[in-house]
Amino acid sequence: MIGILLAAGFSRRFGPSNKLLEPMADGRSIALTSAENLLQAIPTCVAVVRPENRALATLLQQAGLTVFACKESEQEMADSLSAAIRFSANFEAAKHGFVIALADMPYIQPATIRTVANRLNSSESIVIPTYHGQRGHPVGFAAKYRSELENLQGDEGARSIVKRYADAVCLLPCEDSGILADIDTPQDLERINLKR
Repeated sequence: MIGILLAAGFSRRFGPSNKLLEPMADGRSIALTSAENLLQAIPTCVAVVRPENRALATLLQQAGLTVFACKESEQEMADSLSAAIRFSANFEAAKHGFVIALADMPYIQPATIRTVANRLNSSESIVIPTYHGQRGHPVGFAAKYRSELENLQGDEGARSIVKRYADAVCLLPCEDSGILADIDTPQDLERINLKR
């Protein structure tokens, strides 16, 4: 099993600063927290960043992820994901499947990520955690979807594959509200920090 951290977004709604480097209540950055949660659950993890985000790349490398930069033409959600899947294919762990996490979702519990990965190991095809009926992240894909994940395009991410194979989706109820808590704006970060 390989964990993939998508960290190549533009954070346009956050303002001029890179939201992934913004500190949370405990002082760690958003991206570092997301990365450490992923690594606690899955030993082999890669992160995809934009080439100019050297500070972010260094931070994630130091945390223990293998980091690579996507090309300028691969910076929409699906493009960076497909580039990450192609890069991940170099690792033995990828033959067991992929758990795809977002770097702006730092509140997902490692136990939730581990459960998604374990369900993939027990032959489920696509695993999506839910909280009170709402679908969240990370999403797990069996290795058999590698080719389709590698050929994604545009800004929809892997949703098209989930729709196409709706019958193969395993919804995994959990008591982890972090699977829904992404940070898009400074207000999101402030609101979530106040709640915790």
